[in-house]
Amino acid sequence: MSGPHRGLVTVAALEFAGPLVIFYGLRAAGVSQWIALLAAGTLSAARAVHGLVVERRVSGITMFVLGAMVITIAMSFVSGSPRVLLIRNAWGTCALGLWALITLCGRRPFLYEAMRVISDRDKQQQWAANWTDHPAFRHLLRIMTAVWGAALLTDAALRVVMAATLPIDAVPLLDDVLLIVTLAALLAFQRLYGRGYLRRHGLRLRGVELSRIPEEPSGTPEERR
Repeated sequence: MSGPHRGLVTVAALEFAGPLVIFYGLRAAGVSQWIALLAAGTLSAARAVHGLVVERRVSGITMFVLGAMVITIAMSFVSGSPRVLLIRNAWGTCALGLWALITLCGRRPFLYEAMRVISDRDKQQQWAANWTDHPAFRHLLRIMTAVWGAALLTDAALRVVMAATLPIDAVPLLDDVLLIVTLAALLAFQRLYGRGYLRRHGLRLRGVELSRIPEEPSGTPEERR
């Protein structure tokens, strides 16, 4: 398995499968909802702390999420309600959505930088060339970054509603289902809208390579002879 694939598997295990196994495993063993939720959140917290301490990866989003988790846990100790712990699942998408919208005020939007992070050097160079050479591409990335930001904030709001109203034991699983639905909808919209937008501007994206669509010769076949 390649390095990127191993990384994706690790993230999926730590952020999705792992917490669900811990929560539902403890609940099946008769542990209280509050303790099970607290234990399930340790994997995500441990991964974030590991990135800060060992790998020295410091980002505003990580610090925001960690701080929000600490505040949420402290509030749950005061209230004694497991629903307060459920709300912590909204902090990650909220932070990412806010960050995406904030980057619209900068030189390059969130989606541009996100693609660079997951690409090798050759693809990064091609991505940079697309940005430099094609104003339509720059505008499209800003539009899609705004869509991502709004969708992620909506996702966070729905998580808060679910945490406050749905049966507690159902929420951890539904949180992951909501994330899958949100990402699938965003990627489908991005693909359909992005292709149409670029086509209207005479462009075509294959992989990360952006090229102009050849113009069809005008006139009738007889006139072109």
